[in-house]
Amino acid sequence: MDWVSFDEIKKTVSLQMAIDHYGIRLRRVGPDTLRGKCPLPTHNSKTSAESFTATLSKGVGGAWACQSQSCIKSRGRVGGNVLDFVAAMENCSVRDAAIKLQMWFLVPAAGGAPRPVGKEPRADISTGKEPEEILVLKTKSEDVGESDSNKPLTFTLQNIDCTHPYVNERGLSDEIARTFGVGVFPGKGSMEGRCVIPIHNANTDLVAYAGRAIDGTEPRYKFPAGFHKSLELFNLHRVKDDLSVVLVEGFFDCMKVTQAGFPCVALMGSTMSKAQENLLAQHFGHVIVMLDGDEAGKVAAQGIADRLRQIIYQVDVVSLADGVEPDQLSRDELQGFLLPLHISAGGVC
Repeated sequence: MDWVSFDEIKKTVSLQMAIDHYGIRLRRVGPDTLRGKCPLPTHNSKTSAESFTATLSKGVGGAWACQSQSCIKSRGRVGGNVLDFVAAMENCSVRDAAIKLQMWFLVPAAGGAPRPVGKEPRADISTGKEPEEILVLKTKSEDVGESDSNKPLTFTLQNIDCTHPYVNERGLSDEIARTFGVGVFPGKGSMEGRCVIPIHNANTDLVAYAGRAIDGTEPRYKFPAGFHKSLELFNLHRVKDDLSVVLVEGFFDCMKVTQAGFPCVALMGSTMSKAQENLLAQHFGHVIVMLDGDEAGKVAAQGIADRLRQIIYQVDVVSLADGVEPDQLSRDELQGFLLPLHISAGGVC
């Protein structure tokens, strides 16, 4: 059964956001009050022109009411909160309305998701650094087993701006941005105003969006609650048929290496899980490990290479200068590091 937290949804999704989602136009009659024709499918009065009122400052996230007797009679009540509004619009239960809002606006579980007895929530327990301070609240169950999987999303974010200046500032071409579907999300919800990056599993199913802050907001990165990055390799679905691949830490590292002409996947961190190790062994005969040039990246790169050499035909390591990250390198610099290693792999490449 899908877990929903009514309180978290009401705190995250305002009535205004739901009204905007449906494209409903109402007239402003006060600082926090909107009025207009009732949009509910239960409304069948032909005489009540402006019976619907939305008071955005009332309660948690706002309240609404329709004074039409026909509408009240069919619903059995005058109005309600955002959950009641969506339930009336969709002709569904309040719980189903909550699930829809949770999907539409990427509402996190906020600690409400079921947790194994005796296990307290904490930050991601993997060792090593996260790419650019990725922050996601998870439980100890992040140490997932082989039978676990990330469920495909039942929605896609719309109107992502792949031409936003931030995308260009990160050194991505329009073509690469469109290929990866990366851009700034102008809609509402937890990803509002962030640069979103779609994440797929090896079967091409969309399983998450990562949201990168573009204005210094913390955390720098967000993931949907319940997503296990340790089960996926970012961009694997595009390159899984190649024999040789470059392994990097972060999303923009991966996109810049791809832009330079090399198949690439990202760990979404500087640690490699057993599941990620198995994915690399399953799909590639040659792996070039190119993590960040700081001390943590160099140590992690050597450890990852040592593990992969036990199961993969050829493994190379690119050691970058202190403080240098792959996404900071130009196309020529990346090709200078990577092309000789691809050539030296001979028949493997």
